[in-house]
Amino acid sequence: MIQTQGITKSFGTLQVLKGIDLTIEKSEIVAIIGPSGAGKTTLLQIIGTLDSPDSGRLIINGTETGRLKDKELAAFRNKNIGFVFQFHQLLPEFTALENVMIPALIAKEKPGVAEKRAKEMLDFLKLSDRMGHKPAELSGGEKQRVAVARALINNPAVILADEPSGSLDTKNKEELHALFFELREQMKQTFVIVTHDEQLASNVDRVIHIKDGVVLE
Repeated sequence: MIQTQGITKSFGTLQVLKGIDLTIEKSEIVAIIGPSGAGKTTLLQIIGTLDSPDSGRLIINGTETGRLKDKELAAFRNKNIGFVFQFHQLLPEFTALENVMIPALIAKEKPGVAEKRAKEMLDFLKLSDRMGHKPAELSGGEKQRVAVARALINNPAVILADEPSGSLDTKNKEELHALFFELREQMKQTFVIVTHDEQLASNVDRVIHIKDGVVLE
């Protein structure tokens, strides 16, 4: 599903990633852990095609992303990668339903089809009665489930999550973690999760440790 080969990345004179080789299988739930400054978020951004490596290759679902032009890469990202962030990144002026629809509309889906799919996602995530609410009217756990629905709307090959439970209380954190495993079982989703949460890391299929820009064996 995902392969990185010799990925390096520097910011000025600071080399953050020093040759990352990874293989992540379809429907696998993987946690990336390591100390602050280890390169975890930089790696996640590169896997998500939000940033480019200085050298190395990234292959997602059989496509080498470095060979794509900018418009092709944006379309590939929209179709194949879903994102869940620590602080939700929902647009405050839109309802939960509208927020979830946005990636489908960007993908040129018909509005009626996008709305139907978004409602199905929100219903699956037990948010049917919150569709018309704006983010300010939702709890932290509800916002994060809306963010998960938005990540799923285009049926992506992989979900990338950066500290997804970092802003949640214990109950909502446990519910979110359980949701990831439920989605894997029902939708065969692949998850790559950057986390400091030891409980989540202890339950995933595989933990990848990064320190000083390299993967620890």
